[in-house]
Amino acid sequence: MKSTLLTFVFALSLMVCKAQDNRPGPQLPPETGETFKVGLAGYTFVKFDLDKTLETLKALDVHYLCIKDFHLPMNSTDAEIAEFHEKLKAHDITGYAVGPIYMKSKEEIDKAFDYAKRVGVKLIVGVPNVELLPYVDQKVKEYDFKFAIHLHGPDIEIYQDADDVWNHTKDLDPRIGMCLDIGHDTRNGKDPVADMEKYHTRVFDMHIKDVTGPTKQGYSLEVGRGIIDFPAMVRMIRKVGYTGVCSLEHERNMDNPFMGIGESLGYFRGVIETTKE
Repeated sequence: MKSTLLTFVFALSLMVCKAQDNRPGPQLPPETGETFKVGLAGYTFVKFDLDKTLETLKALDVHYLCIKDFHLPMNSTDAEIAEFHEKLKAHDITGYAVGPIYMKSKEEIDKAFDYAKRVGVKLIVGVPNVELLPYVDQKVKEYDFKFAIHLHGPDIEIYQDADDVWNHTKDLDPRIGMCLDIGHDTRNGKDPVADMEKYHTRVFDMHIKDVTGPTKQGYSLEVGRGIIDFPAMVRMIRKVGYTGVCSLEHERNMDNPFMGIGESLGYFRGVIETTKE
């Protein structure tokens, strides 16, 4: 399956290049017409400035970015936030959420919600201490935001997988859910396809990546090279009617991630194309 898909992706790339040589308009990406969107997680560009980040998204025809605070600090002025959005607009990019943001106190939660409001988004990807969840519940009701807890696999003690997030949030406001990081979910021994089906009403964001194994020793690599079943994942995303963003979070060769980002997006978009009914 993977070799066939890679052949298709290569052929599709050649067809796109040829079409762009002969047609006046741009080639539409394979996710056009889907209920979900394809984006990039800001953490992918932790070693690069905003200009390089936006240049990369534009070159890849990606229009959605989850904003990290190293690109837009949480203490930014309203003028700086306006300038940030002008840069995004010039590249036809929407900043759809902020985070992940770690929160270890009520004051940090207050700061995160105020930041999201001033940035103009209604989705926070966060990692609050467990004992602070009742306070997050209050803030969600106050602001009418969605709050997606980022799960981190076996690397930290809290929110290791989708089951963990669900068990901590199932009795809270339904606007509190998860950022389903399919790589970390897999590294904690879980099946992200099954978890997407089980918890889809609380999946507000997704981090797309591949990993080498279902244990803590499993590491991130280019999408399509690891063990995650992406055709099954895409079919499940469609089945449950997910309407959020599938954001690639590339965590390999982060000093020079650009070839890996391109390969990963090409594979993921190839899966989208080849699994269409």
